[in-house]
Amino acid sequence: MLPLLVMPLTALQADITKVRVDAIVNAANTSLLGGSGVDGAIHKAAGPALLDECRAIRARQGGCKVGEAVITGAGNLPSKYVIHTVGPVWGNNPYDAKQLLARAYRSCLELAASLNLASIAFPNISTGIYRFPKDLAAEIAIATCTDWLATRPSPTDIRFVCFDAENLAIYQRMLSGDSA
Repeated sequence: MLPLLVMPLTALQADITKVRVDAIVNAANTSLLGGSGVDGAIHKAAGPALLDECRAIRARQGGCKVGEAVITGAGNLPSKYVIHTVGPVWGNNPYDAKQLLARAYRSCLELAASLNLASIAFPNISTGIYRFPKDLAAEIAIATCTDWLATRPSPTDIRFVCFDAENLAIYQRMLSGDSA
């Protein structure tokens, strides 16, 4: 009998700025200069060093495009790095939005793997003011990370950090394989 493969995907309800992992992901905007929601919370908790690094990236490449990611140090956060990614706004073209959200997750995983990071924590990208449907966003996040892990050795610990109970319930249901 073959052993049951347990995927290293977990969901928890927490403040992502307090999670101890190699890298946390920031659901950033294209300017990288902070904003509201998780972006504002990460910038506030990290302190001015994070903003300074984001300004340097802007000066070098003009920000971060939707679906792409950049990495900085973590300032005052307990993680080593912050990976900033820009998710899509849900709107007129659902197909493109789905592709861009998956690309945002892959871009973060590529950066983490390039540094041999073992652990990464994702917020619920695009589900706040960008209005991406929460169930669909979770489905894309889980599928993208599962596909990644099927062919790559790292990161070995992927966490979906939910700020609220609603998102946590969605992730727990999908990770358990319950389609209800």
